[in-house]
Amino acid sequence: MKNTVLFIHSAGEQGQDQGSGNLSSYLTKELGDNYSFVSPAMPEPENPVYAHWKKQLEKELRKLTGEVILIGHSLGGSVLLKYLTEQSCNLVFSGLFIIASPYWGLDESWQSNEFTLQHNFEQKLPVIPNLFLYHSVDEDIVPFAHHIAYAEKLPQATTRELEGKQHLFLNGLPTLVQDIEDM
Repeated sequence: MKNTVLFIHSAGEQGQDQGSGNLSSYLTKELGDNYSFVSPAMPEPENPVYAHWKKQLEKELRKLTGEVILIGHSLGGSVLLKYLTEQSCNLVFSGLFIIASPYWGLDESWQSNEFTLQHNFEQKLPVIPNLFLYHSVDEDIVPFAHHIAYAEKLPQATTRELEGKQHLFLNGLPTLVQDIEDM
């Protein structure tokens, strides 16, 4: 039985060459033979509401069995962390991969009460043996300071500080694929 990869995309338009579309397609192609890849449409990505994304995430998680690998890109990573630290789930997660995600509440330009993690969220995160954080050092959509904030709160995570300004990873993210295959 193949392990399942659940990919939660970013906010914004999600067609080909938009939002997480290219990254999702790349991961489907690269992981497709060895993993069952699930990338659900999340509600109203251009105007996301946490309660709606939480409901969709719960619906997707109920469909899964066996060990699950979670990947969250941008807002998708924020949503996964919020969900995992506030809700219980009976699945076994073998990996959590957070890509270029905003750390809501980090500064005044990144405020969203509905997406902000609880104080000491890191203490409520279930034990997941493979936790990775990815971020481009010169990115201008979600500043690198967000990656640093997550890395400080999650010292058990393996951090991947990537060269360049990529946020959407239009040409894929080979380091992520390698990290998943090495698990």
